Amino acid sequence: MYQAVWKGAVIAESDRTIVVDGNRYFPAESVDHECLEPSATRTVCPRKGGASYYHVWVDGESNRDAAWCYPSPGPAAMHIAGYLAFWRGVRVRQVADGRSIAKRGRGSRAARLSERGGDAA
Repeated sequence: MYQAVWKGAVIAESDRTIVVDGNRYFPAESVDHECLEPSATRTVCPRKGGASYYHVWVDGESNRDAAWCYPSPGPAAMHIAGYLAFWRGVRVRQVADGRSIAKRGRGSRAARLSERGGDAA
């Protein structure tokens, strides 16, 4: 089992990760999407295709562009479609039998929008 952790919060947890180019990718359903906010940042890898980025939020703090995915990867990377990877201080670690003292992500979208005067609905 692997976890992606930032500021003590578990952002993703899965035993079905994939390693590509030294980065561990997590299936989308294993990621706490309440901790993610889409970013305008885009990059292109000649082999994997276009990457989309996300800011990671925990306890009201943002880690800009700390997660990425390839929504429509090229043929050589189709196996990571729907998977996300992390960097910029998000620590990926292996844990025994899925047990960890880390708390689940606390990046509530509703709380972020409330702080900005928006509506979470």
